[in-house]
Amino acid sequence: MAEGDGGLADEVLFRPVRSGNAFEDTVSRLLQTIRLGIVQPGEALPPERDLATRFSVSRDTVRDAIRSLAEAGYLVARRGRYGGTFVSDPLPTAPETDAPAPSAADLEDVLGLRSILEVGAARAAAARDLSAAERELLWSQSRETAAASVEDYRRLDSRLHLAIAEVVGIPSLVSLIADNRTRVNHLLDTIPLLSRNIEHSNQQHEAIVVAILTGNPERAAGEMAEHLAGSATLLRGFLS
Repeated sequence: MAEGDGGLADEVLFRPVRSGNAFEDTVSRLLQTIRLGIVQPGEALPPERDLATRFSVSRDTVRDAIRSLAEAGYLVARRGRYGGTFVSDPLPTAPETDAPAPSAADLEDVLGLRSILEVGAARAAAARDLSAAERELLWSQSRETAAASVEDYRRLDSRLHLAIAEVVGIPSLVSLIADNRTRVNHLLDTIPLLSRNIEHSNQQHEAIVVAILTGNPERAAGEMAEHLAGSATLLRGFLS
């Protein structure tokens, strides 16, 4: 695709991304350009510097997004006079699973409920006078998640989110979030686990926990909302 050939669709998909989840939004936007045929299999993406300008992100963010999608099989780098970053031909197939692909309505149901439950849990946790044991639980599980291997990451990530619900002191909330998290994990298991997203998630986890431990409900809710938005962006990008 020659730059500018996509018309309005090209302009929409290559518009600036949100700053809070710049990496995840950049990955999602690049996936959209591939899935919608704005850049077709075998064709080159615009240069990194142009993508950085059009997305209003750093070249490092663009480079991380391209590297992650290359590792997932969607892009391939070629060197030489006619080198660049090209859309894979053929594109990778979806991972084999017995579960049917989620409908758009199912995806939004899972993500919408997650936002309501977990943003509320973070706000409520930050509003409580936590015991020393509860404070240690949150901080230690945040540290364990940050140090987790790729193989253990999703399990420890889930445990941290459940710990936040646990310190709210409402058992039924823990049950609701556990049920929702099970559905979320089924969806996450169908998309690549991106190392740059893990790094970003760990930074966000720390910001959430610090906001809770310092008793700042609105900051905790805002940090959690931004964190969940990043995961939702990736899920919509890969599964929509």
